[in-house]
Amino acid sequence: MGKIRRVVLDILKPHQPSILELASSLSDVEGVSGVDVTVYEIDSKVENVKVTIEGPSIPYEQISNKIDEIGGSIHSIDKVSSGKEMVDEVDTHQDSPH
Repeated sequence: MGKIRRVVLDILKPHQPSILELASSLSDVEGVSGVDVTVYEIDSKVENVKVTIEGPSIPYEQISNKIDEIGGSIHSIDKVSSGKEMVDEVDTHQDSPH
C-alpha cells in the first residue's frame, strides 16, 4: 500500500485549543513534516478549519486520534496524495485556446 504524503481535512473544532496548538500537536506526529491550518468559519462555540498535512508517511489513524483528543471532528477528507512522488492537481478550469 502506498504511503500517504499529503492529506487535506475539513475539521470542526472548539475554540480551544487554538489553531497554533492544533498545528503544533499534529506536526509532532511521526511521519509528518509540515502542517497548515486555516480558519474559514467561526461560530460562537466552534471553528471550521482546513488542515493540510504533508510528510513522507502520514499515519492517518494517529492524526484522527489527535483531532479526537482535542474535541474536534473530521467533517471530510478533501484531498489525498500518495506514492513515491507528490503529484499536483491539474487545473481543469483554465481557459484553453480554441
